Amino acid sequence: MEIGTGPLEKMRTELAAPVAYALPLGDRQVPLAEHIGSLLRIEFLGVITCSHCGRRSKRSFGQGYCYPCFQRLAQCDTCIVKPETCHFHLGTCREPDWAVTACMVPHVVYLANSSGLKVGITRSTQVPTRWIDQGATQALPVLRVASRRISGLAEVLFGQSVADKTNWRVMLAGPAAPIDLRAEALRLLDEHRAGLDNLRLQFGESSIETLPDAPLTSIDYPVLEYPVKPQSINLDKTPVFEGRLTGIKGQYLMFGNQVFNVRSFGSYHVRLSLADGAADAL
Repeated sequence: MEIGTGPLEKMRTELAAPVAYALPLGDRQVPLAEHIGSLLRIEFLGVITCSHCGRRSKRSFGQGYCYPCFQRLAQCDTCIVKPETCHFHLGTCREPDWAVTACMVPHVVYLANSSGLKVGITRSTQVPTRWIDQGATQALPVLRVASRRISGLAEVLFGQSVADKTNWRVMLAGPAAPIDLRAEALRLLDEHRAGLDNLRLQFGESSIETLPDAPLTSIDYPVLEYPVKPQSINLDKTPVFEGRLTGIKGQYLMFGNQVFNVRSFGSYHVRLSLADGAADAL
C-alpha cells in the first residue's frame, strides 16, 4: 500500500517525548511514528529535481540542488559549512539580500551530546531543530552572537578543545552517556576567555552574550532497536529497499543494521509504501 510519493526533503521534527517526525512527500507530511515496526519499501523512481528551481538533474548537489543552483546560491557557498569564512563584509556574497536575513541575524553557539561532546552553531530560530537533526540527546546554548560569521569564529575557538562534528555511526549506536554540559560550558568559557574578549574588541561588546541561565534540553528519539553495525542505504546502488523500520534518530531512518540518511538523497523522487506482508506482520 502506497504511503506517499515525491521528492525527498529533510524530515520535519517537533520536540516531544519522543521526537515527532514527518516526512514530506509531494503535498503530504507523512507522520512516521505510526509506521515504526512496519515493513516499509523505499523505491527510487529515477527522477531528481532541484529543490530550488525544480529542473531535472542527473545528480543532486549539496543535498538537493542542480549544479547551476549549487554554483550560484549563497546557501550553497562553502561559508555555510565554514561560517568563519563568511565574506559578506568584503562585498563578495553571492546573494547579499539573502544573507541579510539568514546570516546577519542572531546565532547560538551551543554544546551538544550526540556522539559525545561537541560544539555547534545555528540560527536562534533553528533551536531545537538543529539539535534534533544532529541526533543530540542533550543540548545547551552557551553564547548568543550577532551574526553567523561571529558564531563561526567562536566555534573555531571552542573547537580547539572539543569536537565540532558528529560521528554518525556512534550517534546511531545508542543513547549517548549523559554529560554535565553546564560544567563543560564553564570550562570552555574560562579556557577561551581571551579569544572571546578579542572577538568582542573586533565586533563590539554587545556582539557576544553568554547565556548562563539557558535551559538544558534533553531529547528522546523513537527507537525500538539500535543498529549494532550501521550500514548506509544508497539509492544509487539500491534503488529499491525493503525493511522493518526500527527507529528514527537525527535524519536517519533505521532498518535494523541498515540506515537511510534522508538528507543525503534530497530531491530524489521516491515512492514510500508498506511492503508486501506488512499488514500480516502488524
